[in-house]
Amino acid sequence: MTFLLFAGSVVLILMACAKADRVRSWRESVNPSAPPVGDIDFVIARVALLGMAALGIYFGFQSISVSKDTHWSNDEMTNAVRSAADSLDGDSTYSPYEDDTPGDLGTGYALTIEDAIAQHVGNDAPRSAVDATPTSPEDSNEAYYNISAEGAVPAFCMHVKVLRDKSGDYEAPGIAGGSSTQYKYVFRVASSAGEC
Repeated sequence: MTFLLFAGSVVLILMACAKADRVRSWRESVNPSAPPVGDIDFVIARVALLGMAALGIYFGFQSISVSKDTHWSNDEMTNAVRSAADSLDGDSTYSPYEDDTPGDLGTGYALTIEDAIAQHVGNDAPRSAVDATPTSPEDSNEAYYNISAEGAVPAFCMHVKVLRDKSGDYEAPGIAGGSSTQYKYVFRVASSAGEC
């Protein structure tokens, strides 16, 4: 589509550059009984042709911009994955159960990774089309994810481990005036180039 817009614009510009005398002689050879064409008609035709060519060029560049916004570049992907890993590393969560890893390190945490990558993209990168796929049966506290995106050649591996942090435990008010202990868990996240 983009190619057709630019090619059509070039044809329109070439038509606008045609000399009036050459067009008149061609017209007379095709239809000798046609009325003569005045100079003002050529001016109007040239303005119209150049206007259509300008619109074709404008929409051609818009088409390139839309295409660029739906695909990731390699640099955009590399920077977004690294930034997402840095932002997720050290995040914490609480659970009312000790020694029970909170959350779902399978598809649930994959969505967390995809959202984090989408938040760290540049202005030109798409905010979707990122896949974080669990690659191995996760342990209760550890999992690996292959990270890929449409348009980007490199794939990445993200390793997530959940560690118990006893220093962050606290007593939360419970129902009926009691209290319940909330146990702290910290996520350790690292990324590396290549698949897991």
